[in-house]
Amino acid sequence: MAESKYAGFWLRFVAYIIDYIILYVINGFVIIPILAAVGLSIGAASEGFDFNTMTDGDIIAMGTAVMGALFAGGILMLIIHLLYYAIMESSKYQATVGKIALGLKVTDMNGNKLDIGKAALRQIGKIVSGLILLIGYIMAGFTEKKQALHDMIAGTLVVKK
Repeated sequence: MAESKYAGFWLRFVAYIIDYIILYVINGFVIIPILAAVGLSIGAASEGFDFNTMTDGDIIAMGTAVMGALFAGGILMLIIHLLYYAIMESSKYQATVGKIALGLKVTDMNGNKLDIGKAALRQIGKIVSGLILLIGYIMAGFTEKKQALHDMIAGTLVVKK
C-alpha cells in the first residue's frame, strides 16, 4: 500500500500548535501595549475620583473603555492571524512556520501555489470549521484527501513535501 501524500489531522494539529506559539508571542507584542494604554488612560481619568461616590455612569464609562479595548484587541488578533496564514501559505514556501517544520505545504487541487485570495478564503473558511464544534477541522482525519472543511471551501490540500 502506497503512503499517502496528504497530511492527516495529527500532523496538521502539531503544525497548528507551533504556529499558535508564534502567534501568541506576536499578539503579546501587539495587545499588551494596547491594554496598558487603556489601563493608563483609565487610571489618569480616574485620578481625583472618589471611588466611594462613583456614579453608575462612571462605572459604565470605564467598563465600556475596557470592553472597547478588548474588542479592538480581538479584531487586531484576528487580522494578524489571517495575514500570517494567508501570506505564509501563498508565499514561495506555501506553508506556515509550523508546516515548514513538519515538511508540509498547502496547494490548490492541482498542486499549484495558492494566490493570496485563495489563501485568505481558506483562513476565512477556518472560522466556519471552528464554529461547528471544530467538526470542520476533525474532517481532515476522515476524508479521502485529508481535507478539512476549510480546505474544501477553498479548494486546497495540505500535502507532505
